[in-house]
Amino acid sequence: MSSPIEELPEDVRRNREHWDEWAKEYVAPAERNWRADEPTWGIWGVPEADVGMIPDDVAGMDAIELGCGTAYVSAWLARRGAKPTGIDNSEAQLATARRLQAEYDLEFPLIHGNAEEVPRPDASFDLAISEYGACLWCDPYKWIPEARRLLRPGGQLVFLTNAAFLMPFMALGGDDPVGETLRRPYFGMHRFEWEDDDDDSVEFHLPHGEMIDLLRSEGFDVEGLVEVRPPEDATSTYTISTLEWARQWPSEEVWKARLRADA
Repeated sequence: MSSPIEELPEDVRRNREHWDEWAKEYVAPAERNWRADEPTWGIWGVPEADVGMIPDDVAGMDAIELGCGTAYVSAWLARRGAKPTGIDNSEAQLATARRLQAEYDLEFPLIHGNAEEVPRPDASFDLAISEYGACLWCDPYKWIPEARRLLRPGGQLVFLTNAAFLMPFMALGGDDPVGETLRRPYFGMHRFEWEDDDDDSVEFHLPHGEMIDLLRSEGFDVEGLVEVRPPEDATSTYTISTLEWARQWPSEEVWKARLRADA
């Protein structure tokens, strides 16, 4: 069972309330992604071949999707022979996931809970994956140690989130896309709260150096960092940046790391 909301950390509680409200906006994208045979990623729908989020052979792998939302990533993994488990902070998001599981006759465990504290034993998984899930909405100093606990030696961690380069250009509130003016320091980035009456959520972003140090301190070797460049014909329903901006500077990034055998 998930923790009562009053027992959750303050940022987790705030994000749960918002995502239960926002979930209705993600039903249509969920249905589209569950239908898709080939994965596309991020706000620009970049093809899997350009980012390599899913390892070449996941058949038989135990996988945990940290912040699974509507669990379409877990569905993509299951169709490739993996044995996924999804955990998400929003019961409303998971309700969509369960409906689509039934529609596509694709069963795997879904947990309502905080991805910083996953109710599974140590060394239960071969792959931990997140697309704008725990890697954005959870504190990296909590969720990355938890991913390390959950992974077996040699296990892989892969996640996609906003590019660290993007964040100093973002406004604190409103829907204005980023421009060419820096709005905040790069050094010291960690917790982001928005000056918006309709958005009380909390995000987390680290500079590259701090992310590398954190991953290495938890026993991971960084195997790749993909600064995502969308195709020339990409479109997005999000207003974070224009396509012209994202074609010149990275708006998203993919991290790939592997837990050392001796970790």
